[in-house]
Amino acid sequence: MDNKKDLDKSFFGQPRGLATLFYTVMWERFSYYGMRAILIFYMYYTIEKGGLGMSQTLAASIMSIYGSLVYISTIAGGWLADRIWGPRRTTFIGGVLIMLGHICLSLPFGAAALYLSIAFIVMGSGLLNPASSAMVGDLYEENDNRRDAGFSLFVFGINLGAVIAPIAVPWAASGFGLHLFGNETNFHAGFSLAAIGMFFGLLQYWFDGKKYLNEKDFKPNDPLNENEKQKLTKQVLLGVLALIIVLAIMFFMGSLNIDGIINLITVIAIAMPVIYFVMMLRSDKVTKIEKNRVLAYIPLFIAAAIFWGIEESGSTVLALFAANRTVLHLGAWHFEAANFQVLNPLFIMILTPVFVALWNNWKKQPSAPGKFSGALIFAGLSYVWMAIPAFISPDHRVSPLWLVGSWFLVEIGEMLNSPIGLSVTTKLAPKAFKSQMMSLWYMADSVGQAVTAQTVKLYTPKTEVQYFLAVGIVSIVFGIILMFLVKRIHNLMEGID
Repeated sequence: MDNKKDLDKSFFGQPRGLATLFYTVMWERFSYYGMRAILIFYMYYTIEKGGLGMSQTLAASIMSIYGSLVYISTIAGGWLADRIWGPRRTTFIGGVLIMLGHICLSLPFGAAALYLSIAFIVMGSGLLNPASSAMVGDLYEENDNRRDAGFSLFVFGINLGAVIAPIAVPWAASGFGLHLFGNETNFHAGFSLAAIGMFFGLLQYWFDGKKYLNEKDFKPNDPLNENEKQKLTKQVLLGVLALIIVLAIMFFMGSLNIDGIINLITVIAIAMPVIYFVMMLRSDKVTKIEKNRVLAYIPLFIAAAIFWGIEESGSTVLALFAANRTVLHLGAWHFEAANFQVLNPLFIMILTPVFVALWNNWKKQPSAPGKFSGALIFAGLSYVWMAIPAFISPDHRVSPLWLVGSWFLVEIGEMLNSPIGLSVTTKLAPKAFKSQMMSLWYMADSVGQAVTAQTVKLYTPKTEVQYFLAVGIVSIVFGIILMFLVKRIHNLMEGID
């Protein structure tokens, strides 16, 4: 066996390049989820406690719209990788921008640094995530049966970084358990650790990538020609002009403020998938059968948006509940509110092999619409579950096990939604719109979080029961409606299971 072939199996039987991408996304997720674990607290803690002194409602709304922007930006990131920079350079530029974003937060420059950080990290995440995922696929030949296992390892790297971060970053912010900052939280120390994590990811990516990544990833797959460059320049200029006009109108109407910007992004997030669906349904490139499949995808898209609105609330509503309403110890074991963020990736890692075995052995398993229906019901139940402690103990802190139970329920829902959604999206996509259809899947998360940026304004300590019940019941009711529509949707799918 020659050296090249040995090298090709050097990372748990996978190509050596997978190790490069594994550690890159591990550190990127470490930095992102570490930052996300403490960011909402940084925004609403008083200035005396090291925070920015925002209201909890505004902080939660900003967190939601932040998440929405991250998923919107993946559309531009994938396009730039395919048409201009190539996946390898796109990933590196994205990582640099993410690191700069964390560096901004690590400096005591107040709200201006926060908004600059959001801009950097949104752009960086949009570049890095789709490009790095594409490079994983490029490590394998078309008939290489190791591909699925390779992606499983890649996803494990993502979750590994996401599991470690909510423990390590809050620990750094608290003084590494050494009381370096007294009894206060030094958020900037935590954000510094997130920046250092991304730096390590970039370092190994730069040196490893030269040796082990596929050569075709060094250039774009479908580079722009001169005519396309001129057309793109005009479109970008028109887009910038349109944005300036909208912002000018908002300024003269007195709504050019944080709430106004959040409202604008919410409208954009909801409008984009509507435009995509109309475009596909009217396109001459889409056959009648494909149009039926697109129609079948619409209720699944709405279901996914509702689901992600609840699932992504771990860093907003549930984070506030953890800080304000939860006993932060079990016996002698004390922990911080930010540490609850570990539950999302932890339950994903625990449940994934269980559901893989279930789908491999369940012969008469539900169709994709049926699984989406189950996802909505479990997501709704996770909120109804949280209404119980809010009702029985409105004036006292409650056991942390309530939050553990809520996360467990919603992550069961994620097993019925996320991998199934990725699969069915590729199956229902019209041939002429394969990439756009995958963008639509990520837009569902964006829409869910954009809507949450509005609904979270209704969450206060006095409205906990009503909020959890209302959102939970909406999810359950839509899940039940979807259950009754399963047969009709399946017929529109035209033979796709």
